[in-house]
Amino acid sequence: MGRSRSFHPILCILISILSTISYAQDCNTYTFSNNNVYAACVTLPLLNSHLHWNYHPTNTTVDLAYRQTGVSNSQWVAWAINIGGSGMVGAQALVGLVSSNGSVQAYTSSVTGYATGLQPSGLSFDVPRIRAEMVNGDMVIYATLVLPAGRTSFNQVWQVGPVTSGAPAAHQMDSANRNSVGTVDFASGQIADGGNVGGSRRRRKNTHGVLNAMSWGVMMPMGAMAARYLKVFKAANPAWFYIHVACQASAYIVGVAGWATGLKLGSDSTGIQYNTHRDIGIALFTLGTIQAFALLLRPKPDNKYRFYWNIYHHSIGYTVILLSIINVFKGFDILDPGKKWKKAYIGILIFLAVNTVMLEAYTWFIVLKRKQEEKSEYAGNGYNQSA
Repeated sequence: MGRSRSFHPILCILISILSTISYAQDCNTYTFSNNNVYAACVTLPLLNSHLHWNYHPTNTTVDLAYRQTGVSNSQWVAWAINIGGSGMVGAQALVGLVSSNGSVQAYTSSVTGYATGLQPSGLSFDVPRIRAEMVNGDMVIYATLVLPAGRTSFNQVWQVGPVTSGAPAAHQMDSANRNSVGTVDFASGQIADGGNVGGSRRRRKNTHGVLNAMSWGVMMPMGAMAARYLKVFKAANPAWFYIHVACQASAYIVGVAGWATGLKLGSDSTGIQYNTHRDIGIALFTLGTIQAFALLLRPKPDNKYRFYWNIYHHSIGYTVILLSIINVFKGFDILDPGKKWKKAYIGILIFLAVNTVMLEAYTWFIVLKRKQEEKSEYAGNGYNQSA
C-alpha cells in the first residue's frame, strides 16, 4: 500500500513531463520552409493554430509566424491583436488566403465591423513585412510588427473561414470560432485563453441562459399546470389561483431580468445577431407583459365577457409556453454548453409532459364522474318531485 502511494506522485510527474514534451514537439520543433527559428512558440487552444515569434526589446518589434493547420485552398485564416477590446470588431488583423490564380495572398485588415469583412486596409501600427505561404495544408503568415504604444501584452484573436469569389466570407459561429480569443505577452511569452479575456461576458451569457430557461422554460409551464389541474379539486379553491399567480408573476419577473441581460449582450456584440432568438425573445416579453395585465382585466366568473377573456388568456398563455421552449433550445444552440445541460432540460420537459398526461387523464376522470353524479342527482330530484 505504501509503495502504491509513492508511485502516484512519480506517475503524475512522468505524465507532466510527457505532456510537456508532446507540447514542445507540436510547436517548437516545427521546421519552416525559410528555416526561420523563433524563440517563443505557443499552441493556441482552438482552431489548430500556433503562434511563433521573436521579440526585439531594443526597438519593440516582433517577428512572428502565425500557423494554422488543416487549411484548404478555399479558406482564409487571420490572426489579430485588439488594442482596445477583446473581440474581432476593432481588431487589427493579418490575413492569409489562396487567391483565384492560385497564389497565396497576405495583407493587413482593420476590422471595423462584421458587415465590412476583412477588406485590405492599413493598421494603426506599422507592419513593414508581411507574406504568407501554404505548405502541406498549413497556412503560415509571416510578419514583422512595430508594437504600438510601447506595449508588449495584447488581446489576440484568430480565425478561419470560407473564401467566396476570391474574398473572405463570414466564418462559422460555433463554439470554437466564438471562443478563439485570448491574450499574448510578447515579452514574457505568456498567453491566456478566452476564459480569462471574455470571462465576464461568458458569465453574462450563462446568467442570461439560466434565467430564461428557468423562468420562461420551466416556471411558466408549472404555473399553467397549477391553474389547469389544481382547480379541479374543490378543496384547492381559491388556493390554486394564488399559486398560479405566484408562479407566473415570479416567472415573468425572472424572465424580464433574463431578457434585460440579453439586450445588454446584444448591445455589446456589435455585428453578431441571432435574429430568430432575438425576435422570439421580444415576442415573449411582449406577450408576457400583455398576460400580466390580464390579472387587472379579469372579469368576474358571472360576467358575460368572461368567456372571451378566457379565450384571450389561455391562447396567449399557451403561446408563451410554446415559444419559450423553442427559444430555450435556440439559446442552447447559441451558447453551445455541455450536452448535460441540454439533456437536463429535456429531462425536465419529459417529467412535466408525463405529469401533464397523467393529470389530464385524472382531471377528465373527475370531471366526467362529477357530471355523472350531478346527472344522477338531478334525475333523482326530478323523480321525487313528480312523485
